[in-house]
Parts: sequence; C-alpha cells; structure tokens
Amino acid sequence: MIPNETVAHFYQTHPAAKGLKGPDKTTGDEGHFNVFSRVFCNKYTSYARRDFYKISLILGKGKITYGNQEIEINRNALVFFNRNVPYSWQALSEEQSGYFCLFTDQFLSTINRSATVSNCPILRTDSIPVYFINEEQQEYLLSIFGKMQADIESNYVHKYDLMRNYVNVLAHEAMKMQPSEVSDVHVNGSAKLSSQFHELLERQFPIESPEHKLKLKTAKDYATRLGVHVNHLNRALKEITGKTTTEHIIDRVLAQSKVMLRHSNWSVAEIAFCLGFEYPAYFNNLFKKQIGTTPKSYRVHER
Repeated sequence: MIPNETVAHFYQTHPAAKGLKGPDKTTGDEGHFNVFSRVFCNKYTSYARRDFYKISLILGKGKITYGNQEIEINRNALVFFNRNVPYSWQALSEEQSGYFCLFTDQFLSTINRSATVSNCPILRTDSIPVYFINEEQQEYLLSIFGKMQADIESNYVHKYDLMRNYVNVLAHEAMKMQPSEVSDVHVNGSAKLSSQFHELLERQFPIESPEHKLKLKTAKDYATRLGVHVNHLNRALKEITGKTTTEHIIDRVLAQSKVMLRHSNWSVAEIAFCLGFEYPAYFNNLFKKQIGTTPKSYRVHER
C-alpha cells in the first residue's frame, strides 16, 4: 500500500519547516496554507501520497516520479503536485533554491475558481504538470513567491485571502506558458478517470443561489455521466486516491456546506436542499456524524 504523508508529518520531518508549528486554527475550517524556501529542501523524498497540494518553483536539477512516470528536471521549472497522485523527488544537483507552497483541500475549496482555473494543473491527475521556465518567467515567479512569504509572515488580517489570490495567479501563469513536452502524457487509465471525475465534481460548485441544486449526487450519477460502471469508477479512485467515489462526494459536499453555513444567510433547510438532500434531517445526520456537531451549532460557533 502506498504510504500517505500528512501535513503534521511534513512539519515534523521537513528541514524547511524545522522549528515551526504545524496546522493550527489560523485558517480554521478554511484549511491550511504556508510557503517555504527550497534552500533547505530534502535531497530525497519517498514515494507517497500527500494530504496536501504543493506548488514548487524549482531552481536546481532533480528527478520526479509522479504516478508511474518519471521526468528529469534538467532546468528551472514550476511544478504542480496534486494530492491525489503519489510522487517522489530526488535532487541531482547540490545547489537547490526557489520556493514552494503547500495547502490543504479545504483551503483550495474556499477559492472561488472560474471554469478556467478549475482545469488548472493543480487539479489535474492525468498529466505531469511540469512547466519549464525562462529567465524572465523565473524572475516574475520569484517575485510572486517572495510576496507570498512576506505576506504570510505579516499581521495583515486578510493575508489568507491574498494567498488564495496568489495561488490563482500561479495557476494562470502556468496556463499561459507553453506546457512542457510531458505535460499531456497520461499517467494511466485510472488516473485519467480520476481526473475526469474530480473535474466533473468541481463543476457542481460553487452554489450561488438557494434555487441551485446539485445535478449529480451519487456515485452512480457520476459513473453514468462518465460512461463507466460505478464499480470501475470506485476501483480507479481507490487506486489513485485511496478513497471511494462516495467518500469524495461527501468530503466535497461537507466542505461546501461549511462555507455556506459561515458565509450565507440561507437556512439549514435551504443549504440541505441545494446540496441534494431530500430532507434536512438527512443533512443534519451526515454533518453531525462527520463533523461532530449539528449544522446549526457549527454556524453559531464559527460566526
């Protein structure tokens, strides 16, 4: 079984995070975000899944194993690592610099993404999202990461909103670049189906009106839309992500429900309806089982 690295484990073991506290309540249920210098990066990281996304500005040479493909980083590059694809890194040069930022699925789900950004490299699992850069692009990306690091260390009350904007900027910069010769290489059939599922799942959000109701609610709904048997979809997702289709749907619905409970004035019944629950009691039961409190109590506590 492929191991899974948590954010907490990263803070305990990575040299760039030495002496730093791991995730706390600074970003609350909106997820965790941080940015680091690569000067003290690991020379080797083992092949594993992570429970966080990562965007790296790699200045140095190395080799990435991503899914079942290998790519040599023989010149400076911007690389997007999807949390659902296992990967490893091996440095091939002593000198390593640049930056990387990491963030959780909860942080990503709070970004109001356009259809374009929803298809950005950070969300793809069917390709190796490596973008080799020239000197001009390198200087611009260094300035973006430099601003990220300065702002994350500041006392600015809205700094995590800035971080979400920076992530969007990095996504757009990558999409503006000519992709590397390997960026369209499919990792494998399961990864391709996993990517198609996640893209379809993200299209259901955000929910912007109480009259809006999810069109796809069950694993069978997604399998039908993707033209595969539900068991095949489950096997593919389990292979790539370690989770079933239903678990992914529940995670995404709950993430959206938290945002709606915190930031909208819609009733719990309206939120339940929008999220595809026939009766509010079904939503209440699921929320309490997964989160440990009722939607109403969560709203009171988080506001």
